[in-house]
Order: sequence, then C-alpha cells, then structure tokens
Amino acid sequence: MQFDDVNIGGQLIVGTGVYRAIKAGWRRINGSAGIEGPVVIGNQEVFPENEATLMVGPTTNDDDECVPATSSVGVSGRLPTAVKTRGNMYITGDLYVTGSVDCQSTGRLEARHVKADKSPKLFDMEHPSPEMKGYRLAHACIEGPEVGVYYRGRLRNKTEIDLPSYWKDLVHAESISVQLQPIGAPQDIIIKRWDDEKIYLQARGPIPIDCFYHVYAERKDINALVVEYSGKDWDDYPDKDNHDPKYADVINTRTK
Repeated sequence: MQFDDVNIGGQLIVGTGVYRAIKAGWRRINGSAGIEGPVVIGNQEVFPENEATLMVGPTTNDDDECVPATSSVGVSGRLPTAVKTRGNMYITGDLYVTGSVDCQSTGRLEARHVKADKSPKLFDMEHPSPEMKGYRLAHACIEGPEVGVYYRGRLRNKTEIDLPSYWKDLVHAESISVQLQPIGAPQDIIIKRWDDEKIYLQARGPIPIDCFYHVYAERKDINALVVEYSGKDWDDYPDKDNHDPKYADVINTRTK
C-alpha cells in the first residue's frame, strides 16, 4: 500500500513486542510509537549494513519547500537533560562543545589524572633544532607552595624597576621578592624599598646600574594555595573554586 499522507491520532506499533514505556490499550499514550527496528532515516547509502537500531543519515529530500539541513540529528530541550545515553559512546570525528563540560573521572581518564597528580607537569613538543629531527623536547613546570607569578628583564642606567600596571590588582605587595644580577662589573646594588608598582634600587659605587632582575610575587585575585590538607585524593582539596571565604586573606610567602 502507498499513502500520500497518514495521520495517526493514537499509537503506532511496528513489529512485535510490548513497549512498557508508552503503555498499551486504553492506557496508551496518544502520539507515541513503538518500532522494533532497525530503522533507517535519511540517506540509506551511508548505512549499507545494519549498524544500529536507529540509523540516521543526511537528508536527501529535494522538495522545493525542504530547506537543506546542516545536521543529521537536531535536539533541543530545556529540561535538565536534553540527551541521555546509557552505555559507551563512540565518536568518529570532532566534538565541539560551546558550554561547560563535566564528567566523572573513571577508567583510563582517572588513571591519567592519578598519574598526572604525582608526576611533574610536563609540556612535550617536537625538538626545535633541525639537526635533532626525530627527537622530542620535554620540559617541566617549577613547583612550589604558592600560586606565584614573575616579572623579569634588564635594567640600565635607572634606579627603579617599573612593574606591570596590573600587578597592583594581581599580587600581594607584601609577597614580592627580587633577585638582581649585575652585568659587566660588581655594582653593589641594594633594594631600598618596594611596592606594587615599583622596585627602588640604589648603587653604592660610581658605576651606573646595569643588571638583570627577577621579581616574584603571590597572586591575590584568588585564594592562597592550601598546601597541606587531610584527604584521600585531589578531590578532597578544601578550596575547589579558590574563593572560599574561609581561606581568604592568607599569604603563603610573606616578605614584608
């Protein structure tokens, strides 16, 4: 039989079986459907064999009123969950997410997290030297009991190190420390004082100042690192969002 249009006001059942989710008989949910499957929707050529209960391919409808689709499946919902799956999901291709992502860390992902927590924080890249083709370069982050930042450079013929303008909002001035390395000759340089905008130096000899400098400080836009805490793993860290008022106004490295 062929129909141009079919309007089913009650329930559509294709195949055999009892579909408890949509009920049956006088208790049936009108507008529901139970299909034994497999079902192919869209371009049938992309599924030459049975691969799933529901197989959805690109739209092939060329009617004038059919706007070309950009996706094979579209889901829109304002419920707590728009899509729910049970079991594993395998994706061939890329995954693009415009919102936040949260997941339970288990299996291989958790194993990698555990290993990362105990290991140096590495970055790994192809070796930059042409003669070292086939080799890689691995570096590790410096670790310490603070959330620290640094500013470095060279000072010539001046007695003040100008810090970045945003440091006054980023770091605790009372956590600042400075290292100086004279260049060319001994210069007997001392640090007179400092604040969150400048480091003030003084040279006792006749030679103009020429030195490298490293300025370190601890961030204040977030809470200080809780260095030691009671727990079984990283998930027991007590200040997960780094803004718990209980840990506010703490400075791990105080120099002033």
